[in-house]
Amino acid sequence: MTRSQASSTAPAEKVDFFAYEAPTLSQSNQSIINSIDIDYAKAKIPAELSRSERQQVVENIKHLLKQHNAVLVAHYYVDPYIQDLALETGGCVGDSLEMARFGKEHDADTLVVAGVRFMGESAKILSMEKTVLMADLEAECSLDLGCPIDEFSAFCDQHPDRTVVVYANTSAEVKARADWVVTSSVGLEIVSHLHEQGEKIIWGPDRHLGKYIQKETGADMLLWQGSCIVHNEFKAKELEQLKAQYPDAVVLVHPESPDSVVELADVVGSTSKLLNATKEMDAKTFIVGTDLGILHEMQKHSPDKLFLAAPTAGESATCKSCAFCPWMAMNGLKGIEQCLENGSGEIHLNPELAEAALKPLQRMLDFAAKQKRRVAASGDIVKDRELYKHVGPA
Repeated sequence: MTRSQASSTAPAEKVDFFAYEAPTLSQSNQSIINSIDIDYAKAKIPAELSRSERQQVVENIKHLLKQHNAVLVAHYYVDPYIQDLALETGGCVGDSLEMARFGKEHDADTLVVAGVRFMGESAKILSMEKTVLMADLEAECSLDLGCPIDEFSAFCDQHPDRTVVVYANTSAEVKARADWVVTSSVGLEIVSHLHEQGEKIIWGPDRHLGKYIQKETGADMLLWQGSCIVHNEFKAKELEQLKAQYPDAVVLVHPESPDSVVELADVVGSTSKLLNATKEMDAKTFIVGTDLGILHEMQKHSPDKLFLAAPTAGESATCKSCAFCPWMAMNGLKGIEQCLENGSGEIHLNPELAEAALKPLQRMLDFAAKQKRRVAASGDIVKDRELYKHVGPA
C-alpha cells in the first residue's frame, strides 16, 4: 500500500467542552475509513538476521557510510540494532525533528533516515542539497495517511479566519498548507502563544494531542480527526489494573493517547520528555505509554530500573501490549545496506513544495530557539526540571 492507495480518518468524536467541527469527507475517503492495511505493513517487516549475518551487514553498512560520506539518523521506535548502529557511526537517535536538524547540521552528503516517510521528507525539506535515503519508502504513518492534502486543504478553506497548525507527522504537502508545524514537545507552547494573540486554530491531524493541548491552553481549536494506530490503542482500565500491581510505578504517557489514559499519567509529553523523565526521576519502576521501541534507550540509560509497557488490549486478548508501529518495524539493517549500495529509497521533493513546507517548519524552530533563550536555569536541578517542563527539543 502506498500513499496514493490509502488514507483514513477516525470516526467523528464530538468534544463537548470546546468549539469543534468535524471535517466533511469526500465519498472516496469516506469509503475507506478504518481500512488502512496494517497487515501489509506487518508483512513487510524484515526477517530477523542471525548473529553472523547481522555482524556482516553492520560492517558493510559502516563501510558504505564512509564511502558515501553518509550519516545514519534513527528514530527511537526503530529496531534497537539500528539505533545502536546510528550512535556507533556518529549519527543520532531522536525524535523526527531532532533527526532532521541533526542531518542539516552534519557535513554528510547523504542522510539515511531510519523511520517513516514523513521523517525522510522533513529531513529533505531542511537539507534539499543533500541526498536523503530510506530503507523502505512504503514505511508510512497513520497520522500522515489519515490527513490527505486535498481534504485537509478543503477543510482549511472553509475556515479562512483560522491559523492552521499541523503536527510534524504529516506530508510535505500538508506542511506547506499550514501556518505552523509543531511537535509534541513544543506544540503546547506555540498554541498557547497563538491563543494569547487571540488567534483561532485549525489543528491536524492527531485528535488526542489536539484535545490535550486545547484542554491545557483553552484555545479555540477545530480538530482534524486523525490518530496514531499505536497510541490510540492504550486502554485506561487495563492501565489502572497495572498501576494497582505496581503502586510505586511512575506512569509515562505520550499525549497522542486517549484522554482517559493521559489522565492516569504522572508525566505527559514527547518521546524525549518521557526518556528524560526516566533519567531524572528517582523512581525504580516506570509504566511506559508509547511505542515499545523507546524501551531500548530507556533501559540503556537506566539499567537498574524496571520498564513496563502500558497495556493496549482488552482482558480477553492474548496480547496485553502490542504497542509497536509496524511501519517503523519495516526498517531493517538489510534495507539500510541496500539503499546505500543501490541509491534506492531516495526522497524527492519539488523545490517549490519544499520551500513552502520549510516556512512553517522554520517558524517552529525559531520559536523553540527563542523560548530556550528566555529560560534562565538556576543550577538547581529540581527547580529547573519544572522550568524546562515544556521546553524540549523541537
